[in-house]
Amino acid sequence: MDEFEELQNPRNLSSYLKSRIVDDGNPYYVFIDEIQESYKVRKAGVREEDVAPEDRDSLWLTFYDVLNSLNAMPNVDVYVTGSNSKMLSADVATNFRGRKTEIPLMPLSFAEFHAFRAGDKEDDWQEYMTFGGLPQVVLAHTEREKRNVLDELFAKVYMKDVVERNGISSVGLLGSVVRVLFSSVGSLTNPLRLEKVMKSQGAEAPSAPTIRKYLDCLVNAYLFRKAERYDVRGKRYLDYPAKYYAEDVGIRNAQLGFREQEATHLMENVIFCELVRRGYKVDVGVVGIEHVVDGGRELRQHEIDFVVNTGFGKIYIQSAYGMNDPVQRERECLPLERTGDAFRRMVVTNGNERFWTDEKGISHVGLYPFLLDASILEQLK
Repeated sequence: MDEFEELQNPRNLSSYLKSRIVDDGNPYYVFIDEIQESYKVRKAGVREEDVAPEDRDSLWLTFYDVLNSLNAMPNVDVYVTGSNSKMLSADVATNFRGRKTEIPLMPLSFAEFHAFRAGDKEDDWQEYMTFGGLPQVVLAHTEREKRNVLDELFAKVYMKDVVERNGISSVGLLGSVVRVLFSSVGSLTNPLRLEKVMKSQGAEAPSAPTIRKYLDCLVNAYLFRKAERYDVRGKRYLDYPAKYYAEDVGIRNAQLGFREQEATHLMENVIFCELVRRGYKVDVGVVGIEHVVDGGRELRQHEIDFVVNTGFGKIYIQSAYGMNDPVQRERECLPLERTGDAFRRMVVTNGNERFWTDEKGISHVGLYPFLLDASILEQLK
């Protein structure tokens, strides 16, 4: 029997911790791993018939009660980790009533990955873009080991968490939605579109409402991140469609059999995650621009890949794999020129191009400097 098994009982856990914390003027740091393994027990002296049906949860003592009690002690800092399947950060936020700080842990950034490997930037980028930045994968020695680790993490951590936590019975359908979503990273989509795509491929497809539920579950489990669509000139959010980016491109590639590795989409995915890692809320921008067509005027929607919210301001960023073609350059820069405001603008291109600003006030920089220098956005004027 595990010597700490009895501490799964929250009453025993509380007694154990408080017996070791004294008011001696020194700070105490409490670290609890896999907190979700603590089960709930009935509170002593509380009769069920005295409690309203909507308040029956209060009949039970849980680890949330233990942690809230510790948080009330002025000389104690508490750190907990837990599995997505039984405890999410949203649960912590609700139960700790504002008395918490979340420390998100994402896969290794490219800067961390490159610092660890200390190889050629381009070689390291190719490796990172293929296998991602999950530490277990980075530490694996061979490609076969990396593939096996990615498959195992997906099956036993991500999918297991999603299925167990949400009581999903159609695991096969959930997996199909995941693969279609992985295949369309960087593309606007919504539940109805996903349903149509799956049916067009001859596959069984859940209904759009069920897909919407699945999407929420996948985002909550940190398998995907959602970027909402923002009307730049209208200054409002649009309900649908949105974009979903993979939290780790290695997991994404492995589930697609390493067959759909479009450099443009993967580069965009990595840039999005990097911006999130640096603490920004990131949206997908849309700019309506009038064009003369057959002697008349036609309003067309142009996309800005990232609207980076910086508090009172914004930064508009385009992810462009290459800008050698004048037509492509015009297509990428046009929405940046027509935002109707004076916020900063940037184009990130593949490679090692140094930071510079053109005559229209649009800054340009290569992917490697952008990912390796966390202060790059501060250079924008």
